[in-house]
Amino acid sequence: MAPPKSLLLTLLPLLPQVSAWGTLGHDTVAFIAQSFICNKTRAFAQNLLNDSSSSYLANVATWADTYRYTAEGSFSAPLHYIDALDNPPTSCNVDYERDCPEEGCIVSAIANYTVRVKTASLPLIERQKALKWIIHFLGDIHQPLHVENLEIGGNTIAVSFNGTSTNLHHIWDSNMPEKLIGGYALEDARNWAASLSTEITSGKYKSAAKGWLDGIDGADGVKSAMVWATDANARVCDVVVPEGAESVRGQELDGAYYDAAIPVIQLQIAKAGYRLAAWLSLIATGEVKMQKKHFGRMVARNGEDVMVREVRESQGLEEWMVEARRVRRAFGWNCGAEGHKH
Repeated sequence: MAPPKSLLLTLLPLLPQVSAWGTLGHDTVAFIAQSFICNKTRAFAQNLLNDSSSSYLANVATWADTYRYTAEGSFSAPLHYIDALDNPPTSCNVDYERDCPEEGCIVSAIANYTVRVKTASLPLIERQKALKWIIHFLGDIHQPLHVENLEIGGNTIAVSFNGTSTNLHHIWDSNMPEKLIGGYALEDARNWAASLSTEITSGKYKSAAKGWLDGIDGADGVKSAMVWATDANARVCDVVVPEGAESVRGQELDGAYYDAAIPVIQLQIAKAGYRLAAWLSLIATGEVKMQKKHFGRMVARNGEDVMVREVRESQGLEEWMVEARRVRRAFGWNCGAEGHKH
């Protein structure tokens, strides 16, 4: 059994409480989930969010991106990704022990907020925040460059798209999905979700979707999130930079690259929505009882108790991995080009 990890602990209910896809992607994931969750799950989410509208999940799908830019929410910025210290395109892999630092990562965050949303003793506002983080992070973890260290998740790989200078991370977040759909309004997301949901139920994803829930375990958020992270990370080697970073650096990627990436983007959005629906159902219906495990220790940040991983920087890490983590901290916790819409 792995040693205790951050952001999840048994004593949580007893203590005082505490980007990836652009707007289009996150809203679409939320709408796909809405189309698959059962009535009990819908009631749970609508009641907790105090929103009975037809876009109750989509309405909060990008809250986490806004919150992280506030003084109160700045601690949450590193929770939007896990920097896999692998070596694409030679090898792609995510290792929780190696890649999730003491400040936490998207894997530990999904585990933590899954427990928190189910903890009735927490204040309502904290459970609401937990649910909003889950909705968002289930989207983020399916974006390949949110589970990859290479050049800070592609943020420092300058490229152009449709004649606009940007970076590799940003075109995966926003430029390519928005070109495909033609916009990023709520109705654009609703329509894209309807199309992808149809593909899941009766189209090209029908057979594959049966396996998308393999490895899901409502009693182990880390285990489940690692399945999703590993799945997305593999796309870095075979689609994002199949010939290495230098093959795309400085290049215009609105062409053959876009054509190869779009099917993967659609697939990842579909998986994220379908898995989000399943995860919310596990939370709401009680069919799989969540186990509260100790995964770290509590510290106070911005007036809120937050978990940090109990791990030494150098433990089990090669020198270049320690340096990569230093560069990430120096770069900061935000991602994407300036002006990225969420």
